[in-house]
Amino acid sequence: MKKIKVILVATLLVSAFGCKEVKKNAEAAADEVEEAKDEMEKMEKEEVMEVKTITFDMEAKSDSNVGGQVTFSEDNGNVVMKAMLTGLSEGEHAIHIHEKADCSSADGKSSGGHWNPTFQPHSKWGAAEGYHKGDIGNFVADASGNATIDFATGEWCIGCEDETKNILGKAVIVHQGVDDYTSQPSGAAGARVACTGIIQ
Repeated sequence: MKKIKVILVATLLVSAFGCKEVKKNAEAAADEVEEAKDEMEKMEKEEVMEVKTITFDMEAKSDSNVGGQVTFSEDNGNVVMKAMLTGLSEGEHAIHIHEKADCSSADGKSSGGHWNPTFQPHSKWGAAEGYHKGDIGNFVADASGNATIDFATGEWCIGCEDETKNILGKAVIVHQGVDDYTSQPSGAAGARVACTGIIQ
């Protein structure tokens, strides 16, 4: 009888040790799977966060001599626009994103009106009463007619599926005058003196 008890206890010990070993191996395998999953998610996130950059030359319009370049870059959901312009008259000018990437007309009006996918009134960017997604605003050209513009927002994207944010297929327009932020629908900014289409 004692022999049977000893054998039974030994069997239980072996079984318990075996279960612990199996459990330990299962936990190790689960940890490896979790690590692999985390690595995949990290790689996917890095891919999504890849910086996108597009650069275009500005085209003179309305018999102006305005030129330069505009660059858009997107990083982690934020789009930065940098423009370097030449040939302007000294002082303030308006710059907007317009609804069509079409600079074919001599006066730039082929680009349509301001880009306004959310159907808001024209105003200053960030105004509580609403504003166009293309209402960038005013900038100042120096005595030599040069200007640099830096603008950043999380309300734009480059090539995403959200058409209320996607700037591709639109145009950048520089105006001779100043945006008064109140006249509808475009701020009474005057002639369009430069245009570039934002296309892929």
